Amino acid sequence: MTQLQEEGQEEQEMKILSLYASVVALSMVPMSMLYSDRHDHRPAANDVAQITDGAFRDGWYLGRLAAESGSEPHVAVGRWAAAEDRSSFTAGYHRGYSEFLGSRASLDNHVRQAK
Repeated sequence: MTQLQEEGQEEQEMKILSLYASVVALSMVPMSMLYSDRHDHRPAANDVAQITDGAFRDGWYLGRLAAESGSEPHVAVGRWAAAEDRSSFTAGYHRGYSEFLGSRASLDNHVRQAK
């Protein structure tokens, strides 16, 4: 083979290699877009408002403590004077209580599956 033919063959191999690389790169873009659409972990606007609300956080904390200790849910809304705060406290309490029970049930299921 002459030097000119070798250069032409190398050029052809490089074109094929760059074509493969382009196909792989372009196929990753839609896959990453699909993955990010399914796994959007941004909190909803309502969640942000609740997370920054002191009454909600207080209720969430006490609800979680009650669930951890095995107590029945008992919402003590008298801790808050305003009706809006009482409502937020109640929502937080129920969320904290149910989230702990949900995470506990999920953990129990994983332990059972591991056995």
